Amino acid sequence: MTVNRRRLTCITPPYILQSLLESDDAQIRRAALATLVSTAQLRGERNVRSLLAGAASAPVAGRRSIFDCRTGILLRIATLARTEGGEEVADESVNRAYDGFGVTREFLREVLERDSIDGLGMRLHGYVHRGLRYNNAFWDGSEMVFGDGDGRVFSDFTGSLDVIAHELAHGVTEFTAAWEYHDQPGALNESMSDVFGSMVKQWALKQSAADADWLIGADVFTPGIDADALRSMKAPGTAFDNQLFGKDPQPAHMNDFVELPDTEEGDFGGVHINSGIPNKAFHLVATGIGGNSWEAAGHIWYESLKASTAHAQFADFAATTHAKAGELYGSGSAEQQAVADAWEGVGVPVTVPPATPGDDNGSAPSISQQLEGLTAQVQALAAEVQALAGRH
Repeated sequence: MTVNRRRLTCITPPYILQSLLESDDAQIRRAALATLVSTAQLRGERNVRSLLAGAASAPVAGRRSIFDCRTGILLRIATLARTEGGEEVADESVNRAYDGFGVTREFLREVLERDSIDGLGMRLHGYVHRGLRYNNAFWDGSEMVFGDGDGRVFSDFTGSLDVIAHELAHGVTEFTAAWEYHDQPGALNESMSDVFGSMVKQWALKQSAADADWLIGADVFTPGIDADALRSMKAPGTAFDNQLFGKDPQPAHMNDFVELPDTEEGDFGGVHINSGIPNKAFHLVATGIGGNSWEAAGHIWYESLKASTAHAQFADFAATTHAKAGELYGSGSAEQQAVADAWEGVGVPVTVPPATPGDDNGSAPSISQQLEGLTAQVQALAAEVQALAGRH
């Protein structure tokens, strides 16, 4: 059996939690430290949990089950709070997680014709009230876990639909491209989850690409925090700028690509930071095409995700999206041109592979083209025969 080496994926970037360690408020410092330590411990358990994931019960059309950790950290002793078809309960965190799972599941089914996370009806398990003042939410390879936040900086993470969709989308990526969680593949991994998170939110609100705010995690901060969101896909680098955790470090162009070490402290090569570049590219494609983000742009990105490999770089994914746009909407179409323009706009020019003999922009020759070729060959052969006959 191959060990799954993909890492625990969390919504709160480590650079925000590290900045909170410098806060003058002791309670904020303690909550940030506890979150960082707990997350590091969870990463160590990640591979073991991945190996056990295959032993889960058989899938039943994305059946939802929400468990209450009651501020504990051991998921195995959490209490089942609501399951598929069950009535609303008094705990709003349970209801929000249940509803968020349902909206994301319906989006996958109705928009992308995908049956749950794995495409085969995988059950959706969620755990709320994980830990005490836990400032994060994460996907661990088999389930999604929500913290309540510390109440000072972060609020309950079940309150953000795009956060829920973002984390579940990490599961979709695991079952498709399986992008490695570091450097550019990791940034693509994070970006794809932001793309899904934004599309699901826009779909639920019936917002066009032009009308959407393109913010990720706009609901995770408490009202007392001067920040728009965790990230802005429309304008990477502008989601926040305050004394508590500094300025949003996301770049919107390859000129500003951030080189960081492939360590936990370095955000595994800046996966939450450099994801701003492909995020901006998707925003440019969606608004360039017009209409709804989950239509043409969303289908191009989803088909490209399925066609990608674990080691893909930004340039690789740019080329794949350009090719898929041509396959879905036609070579030279407005959609394909929007893709090329978007990647050019973030400093990742699309490289189109040279056509091979017999190809027409990478596609197989048509029947008429084949007949024309055969006719030309017959005519050439007849000319050669006539020339040989004239010599004798």
